[in-house]
Formats: sequence, C-alpha cells, structure tokens
Amino acid sequence: MSAVKNKILFFISIIFCLSENAVAQQDDSLMLRKIYNEILVNGKAYDWLSDLTKTVGGRLSGSPQAAEAVKWTEKKMKEAGADSVWLQEVKVPHWVRGEKEEGTIIRSDGKKEEVPVCALGMSVATPVAGITAKVIEVHDFDELKKLGEEKVKGKIVFYNHPFDQTFINTFEAYGNAGKYRWAGASEAARYGAVASITRSMSSSDNDYPHTGSMGYNDSLPKIPCAAVSTNGANLLSKILKEDSETKFFLKQTCHMLDSVLSYNVVGAIKGNEFPDEIIVVGGHLDSWDLGKGAHDDGAGVVQSIEVLRTFKSLGIKPKRTIHAVAFMNEENGLMGGKKYAELAEKNKDKNIVALESDAGGFPPLGFGLNMTDDKKKKIQVWKPLFLPYNLWNFEGEGDGADISPMTRKGLPGIGLHVESQRYFEIHHAKTDVIENVNKRELHLGAAAMTSLIYLLSRYGL
Repeated sequence: MSAVKNKILFFISIIFCLSENAVAQQDDSLMLRKIYNEILVNGKAYDWLSDLTKTVGGRLSGSPQAAEAVKWTEKKMKEAGADSVWLQEVKVPHWVRGEKEEGTIIRSDGKKEEVPVCALGMSVATPVAGITAKVIEVHDFDELKKLGEEKVKGKIVFYNHPFDQTFINTFEAYGNAGKYRWAGASEAARYGAVASITRSMSSSDNDYPHTGSMGYNDSLPKIPCAAVSTNGANLLSKILKEDSETKFFLKQTCHMLDSVLSYNVVGAIKGNEFPDEIIVVGGHLDSWDLGKGAHDDGAGVVQSIEVLRTFKSLGIKPKRTIHAVAFMNEENGLMGGKKYAELAEKNKDKNIVALESDAGGFPPLGFGLNMTDDKKKKIQVWKPLFLPYNLWNFEGEGDGADISPMTRKGLPGIGLHVESQRYFEIHHAKTDVIENVNKRELHLGAAAMTSLIYLLSRYGL
C-alpha cells in the first residue's frame, strides 16, 4: 500500500512541477509582450541616438567629441532611471586623422584619376609632399610572398581582396578580409614597400572608403597605409591590367598624440534578491570619425540604456543586478573592455553573464551564445518565448569585443545577432549616420535585449 501511495505522491509532484512551469512560462510570455509593447510604443533609443549623433557626432577615442559623449551618456543613464551611475577611468590612445587625404592613379602617359581614400586608424603619415610610386596588386599574402623583395621594393602594395559574396553572414566575409587591413602594411614593408593601400572592407561597390584599425609589427618599418573605396579599387585594378607602369600618389597627415584620460560609463539597477550577481549589457561609445557612429556602435549604447529605462518604466524589480556599460575605445585599443574586466576582478564582482550589441541597429535574429553547452541549453529553453518576435537563431557563438576580456576567462558571453546584409555598406564609413538607421528595427533589437536580460535577471544562468 505504501508503494502505491509513494507512486501517487510522485506523480502528483510531477504534475505540480509541470503546472508550476506552465504558469511561469505564461508569466514570462506576458512580460515579454509588455516589454515589446513598451519599447515599440514609448522607446527612447532612436531619439537618443539621433541626439548623440547629431549633437556630438563621431567619437574617436581621445577626441573632444568622445569626452562630450561620456557626459551625454552619464546624463541619459540618469534620466533613464538608473539607481546609480558612475565613470571608470580609462587611458586611451589618441590618433588624429589630420586634414589631408589624397589618392590619385597616375597612368604612364600622365593621365590622372582621383579616387576616394582614407587613412587606416593608427597609421603613420606620408611625407609632407606625399608618396608617388609604382603600384603592385596582390590578392593575398601568399601572392605577396611569391613576388618577394625584388618585385615589391620601392612600390606601393595594393591589396585587392574583395568580400567573399558567397557568405550569407557578411561578418564571415569581414573576418576573412580583415587580416589585409590589420597586417597589410607590415607585410608589405617586409619586402621593402613604401606604402600600402587596401580595398575597403565593404560588401558593396561604392565611393566611400571604409576606415578601421590596423597594427604594426614593431620589428619592421612603419609605412603609411590607407583604404581605397571599392569603386576606386575596381578602377585601379582595371587600369593596372591595361598599364603595368601605373603609379599611385598617396597623401595623409594622420599622427599620434599622447594618450588621453577617458571613461567607461556604467549605469546600474540593483537586484532585490541576489544583488551580488551582476548581468552586464552594453555597447561601445567610441566610433570612427568619418561618419557619426550611428550603427557602430551608438546603437548598442542606446539599446543598453533602453534596457534600464524599460525596467524602470514597467516597474520590473530584477532579482539580479544589471550593469549597462558604455565602453570606451573598442575601435582602436579595447582599453574600455580591458579596464572593466580589470576592475571587476579587482573588486571581486560576481558577473554571471555579459551581453553586447555591436552589430548595428538592424532587425534582430537571435543571440550568439559563447558559453558552455549546459548554459547554452538553459537559454535555448527560452527560444519559444522569442519566436513570436522573429528571433530564431540561438545557435551561433559570436558575442562582442568589449566583453571578450571577461569571456576569455570563462564568463558566459552573448551577442545580439542581427540581419547583416546592409551593415558593411556603411561600416566605418561616412555613411554611418542616423538617416541610415530604422527606428523600428533599432527598437526591436532593444526589446530583444531587454527581454533576455529580464529572463536572466529572473532565473540566473
């Protein structure tokens, strides 16, 4: 009889648990609907982004605009209702583009054609009068190595490595081409080149050169390096096929100044049950200077502030503490991300997970999960809650550069995955402006982030 009784109690407990889970899922579903309604109807992210990009503008680390952006963000986090807001001191590099950037194709018959160029971030300048030299085109480092010093010395190396258009996820194409921007100058200098120019890292043909950070191998000479627009690259390649004696004139006046004191901005809502457990959500406040840093990454910053505003507006009291972080210096140093990780370790903060938005304010598709399989499964259980909002991709692993100093040490990392087809038309270019951001798409991303932060704050990881 006791065995039968035990079985009955066992099945009752299962039914009770299933019923309890069903109620919890219903509660979560209703809360996500409230979050989406609040942001889609009353969201402030787009207005904030418009204000940031139009009143502050591009925010290159060390610039007066970056300093102004810190004050702006601190004010907006307070207005959003953060329980506390503070600044973290960060020493950042201060590279200045200068005023002159010129690129001219010079045929052997003297005919000239100007093409749009821009210095790559952290490059050295050309001599005051610029550099004029014959051009040698390569598509990859293997081709450069085969040519060797005999054919490269004294020339300008032109890296013409287009995006692989077969990649559906354009971030894969970006990653594939990135080494020529980052290491192209030093590899060219290895064989005696006097400068290098790199095809802009863009998925489309246009007249806008795309900047981005590069790095030097300190054991090799530092030569100037620039990006040429994709249309300019196509033209140069065509002319070189017709006239191998073609030269290129490059002039840029960029230079490094002394490092500058800057700041990360952190806004917090304190958890009411597990306040020592911290969920980090953020984007990077700095941007390149050609455009206004709307998608990259003003979008991630305002979406993170929107998380705070929405929690306060809906009266959600998170069980765990939330830190919204505007990181400084992602573009050319990652000093903000490193400093946040350093202080978290020093203060023995119990960060449990970090989410970054740094792929633009485009329609969200899901989340990249950089974490152990058991933790992935905990988040993937919530996938049905997100399907009504067209979020379906919970399989990738990409997260974000600013949180990487923590994720490399084992902290679970999450990245907002978005539709990427248009991103590299404007990435690091003059066209990264508010006019190329869709309000509804930006707010859908903010709603997705807020919803996941809500679930993480309720259940932990």
